Amino acid sequence: MTAREVFRAVSGGLPDPGDRPAGPAKKSKALGELPELGAELDELQERLFAESDRRVLLVLQGMDTSGKGGTVRHVLGMVNPQGVRYQAFKKPTAAERRHHFLWRVRKALPDPGQIGVFDRSHYEDVLVPRVLGQLAGPELKQRYREINAFERELADTGTTLVKVFLHISPEEQLRRLRARLLDPAKRWKYTPADLEARERWHDYQRAYRGVLRQTSTAAAPWYVVPADRKWYRNWAVATLLLETLRELAPAYPDPGYDVAAQLAELEAAKAVP
Repeated sequence: MTAREVFRAVSGGLPDPGDRPAGPAKKSKALGELPELGAELDELQERLFAESDRRVLLVLQGMDTSGKGGTVRHVLGMVNPQGVRYQAFKKPTAAERRHHFLWRVRKALPDPGQIGVFDRSHYEDVLVPRVLGQLAGPELKQRYREINAFERELADTGTTLVKVFLHISPEEQLRRLRARLLDPAKRWKYTPADLEARERWHDYQRAYRGVLRQTSTAAAPWYVVPADRKWYRNWAVATLLLETLRELAPAYPDPGYDVAAQLAELEAAKAVP
C-alpha cells in the first residue's frame, strides 16, 4: 500500500499518535531514507516550477506542538525555497474579520509551479469557533459546504491538495510544552494560551473528527499522520508529498527552439574579445 492509502482519514476514527502504520519502524532507518526522499522531492519540485502550470498545496493542521513548523523546516527545507510559498495563519485581524473567512486564504494561495504550505489554514475558522461555541448547527454545516466547494474549485483549476492532520497525544504535548519552558532558546515558542487550548483537548479532538468526516473528499482527502515521533512525522509527510508529485509527474517544458541549431551557433560564435 502507498503512504496515501495508509494515512488517508477514514470514518472509523483516529490512529494511535505513537503508531507507525507504514514505512520505517526505527528512527535510524527513517533518517537514512530522508536524503534520498529529499533528492527526489527537490527534482520533482524543480520540474513543477519549470512547468509553471499546476501547483500543490500542503495543509498542516494539528494541536499546539504537533510539529507543523518542524515539518516545514525538515521536509520543505529539502527543496529549493524559490518554489515554495509558506503562510502561517494566526488569529484573524480586525481587517480580515470584515471579509469572508476564505478571503485571506485566497490571497495566500501558491502561484503556478509552486508548492504552497499552510501552517494552520482555513480550518481554524471551523475548529476554533466550534470549540468556543460560536459555530454550530446549520452555520457549521454551511461552513463545511463552503470549504468543500472552495477546495473543489482549487482542484478543478490545477491545485492538488495534500491535507495533513498531525495527530499528537496529550502526554507528548505535555512533554513538549515542558521542554519549551525549560529551554531558554525555546521559551519564545511557548504562550500561556497553549494551556487554554489544552484544557479543551477533548473538544478539539471532537472538532477535528468532524472536520475529517465532513471535508475529506475525493478532490481533497485528509491524511492522518501519527505525530508523537518527530522523525516518523517528517518521514510520513515527506513521503505523502513525494507520492503526490510522482503522480503529477511534472515535466520540463519544451524550450521552444532547436537545441542542435543553438549548439552549432554557439560553437561557431567568435570568442568574446
